[in-house]
Amino acid sequence: MPLITKLKGSAFLAFEEKQDWLVDELCTCFGADRAELVFYGDLVYWQDAPAQEIKPFWCSTVYFEPFTVEFQSVSEAANALKQIQRNWAPYQFTLFRRAALIQEKLPYINLKPRNFPYSVPQTEIGAWTLIDEHTLFASAKTSSFLPCGRIEFVEDHENPPSRAYLKIQEALVHFQAFFGDFPQKGQHCFEAGACPGGWTYVLVQLGCSVFAVDRSPLTENLMKNPSVKFLAHDAFTLKCDEIEPVDWVLSDVICYPERLLEWVKMWLARPRVPNMICTIKMQGETNWETIKAFAALPDSKVIHLNYNKHELTWLHKGSR
Repeated sequence: MPLITKLKGSAFLAFEEKQDWLVDELCTCFGADRAELVFYGDLVYWQDAPAQEIKPFWCSTVYFEPFTVEFQSVSEAANALKQIQRNWAPYQFTLFRRAALIQEKLPYINLKPRNFPYSVPQTEIGAWTLIDEHTLFASAKTSSFLPCGRIEFVEDHENPPSRAYLKIQEALVHFQAFFGDFPQKGQHCFEAGACPGGWTYVLVQLGCSVFAVDRSPLTENLMKNPSVKFLAHDAFTLKCDEIEPVDWVLSDVICYPERLLEWVKMWLARPRVPNMICTIKMQGETNWETIKAFAALPDSKVIHLNYNKHELTWLHKGSR
């Protein structure tokens, strides 16, 4: 019989290559002592994590109610998880073949890249990690309905002008999950810092018209697209009344977070506010004060996307 042991605290799965930032966040924002943290690859276990549920930005999913299972065989490990619930996603950093054999014996879940558009499922999913040949670390309760909290898309290597298209696709999927809105055919979008056009490309594919502003032009096919109006200008110096009414405002501009926050507040001061998606790009050290200011804005979410780099994404449900 497998031995199941409930553990205190929580475990936090860092986004790929983001573990250092996650550890800094746990220590700086939540009071963790690095010496107390236990590392299983990118999974960070904190025994003394706060009793209330926390979801750091740099972590893709949280193991809220962790436990270990000590087992003798692959079947025994899989059966122990199946008796708890149906859906389990694997995060592995070692013993990959043995872990794959366990996952094969669990009920099927789709771990393949998704086609865009995509809707986030609303079914609970646990996460598990093999930490040695006879022990797994798991939690039936996690912070995401996505397997290990991550979306990967089937990539188009030919048509989009840049890989930034993946970032706006992911942001839109999360926007719909949080707020229920998704760009509709015939809607109007204003995009700041649009060059070379990765975000514009996605919006046009969805049937939107785009007013794209940047100092540099978009790719030639987008410049000729009748759904795109381009202006060579510093987007942040345009006033709201210089822009036609829009349904969505988007920004992937490289700037200091403080400047982005000032620009965002200009839009929020309007009587009717469009939906907004903006990338908060870190300039050196993580600016926690400004990030918290974004998170405190009403009807907003700040998240880290699987396709983000050293940046976060701010989502705002408008009042159009």
